[in-house]
Amino acid sequence: MGALDHLSNMFDCGTGSNRKYKKRKQLQTVEIKVKIDCDGCERKVRRSVEGMKGVTSVSVERKQHKLTVVGYVEPHKVLSRVAYRTGKKVELWPYVPYDIVAHPYAQGVYDKKAPAGYVRYVEDPHNQLARASSAEVRYTTAFSDENPAACAIM
Repeated sequence: MGALDHLSNMFDCGTGSNRKYKKRKQLQTVEIKVKIDCDGCERKVRRSVEGMKGVTSVSVERKQHKLTVVGYVEPHKVLSRVAYRTGKKVELWPYVPYDIVAHPYAQGVYDKKAPAGYVRYVEDPHNQLARASSAEVRYTTAFSDENPAACAIM
């Protein structure tokens, strides 16, 4: 709402109605994990969200069991719509690329069912593994057998 709109509303002697403006939805990419076995399942999942208001594009990756919806939509509405229309169990995409996670083989992170190159995204405060600082790395490599320039005291 610009300055001119604000001034014209302030000095409006007409109906005196206060307009309530809807908050515009942001363009979002919603990734959903849903089990897709055959062409019929893929078609059913795709058609369940194609008719939604605000959807601009839909892509389905059958091997990864992944549905990607781009548009001016809310993620929880897309989830409920796919679950209702298809009758399948759906959840938000729980995986992140392997490179992002500090410890990809830690308990709770590594998932055998994850697609290649992905691990499960977990923010568990009880499972925080400490990363070695640069000083610790220098001290441990100074006395390492693999380092040819290491100290030979030991």
